[in-house]
Amino acid sequence: MPDRQEQAPAPQLHHAAPSTEQFATAAAVFALLADQTRLQLLWALAEGEADVTALAAATEAARPAVSQHLAKLRLAGLVNSRREGRRVVYSMTDGHLRRLVLEALSRADHQVTGEPWHA
Repeated sequence: MPDRQEQAPAPQLHHAAPSTEQFATAAAVFALLADQTRLQLLWALAEGEADVTALAAATEAARPAVSQHLAKLRLAGLVNSRREGRRVVYSMTDGHLRRLVLEALSRADHQVTGEPWHA
């Protein structure tokens, strides 16, 4: 792993330390993101809304598997769904999740390519 430059501490996002419930909720989000197919689905949804057919093509996963992953993400409140005629269109629920997914993948890019780390 490349040497890391000295980094300033992360800015405080909250005035008080997170509660046990907040840590548990964050851990549950990370647990859902730990599945490669779900992470690919969220990456695709970071670009915009999509239906199951488009998401199955983007992830190269079977439609039933994509539907099951989307159901888990929807139940966890990470994606929204709405009906457009016979299609169900999915979207991310918020910008926090979008940034989390993109940052995780950006970090992975540095690790895989050997690009220098930055703050």
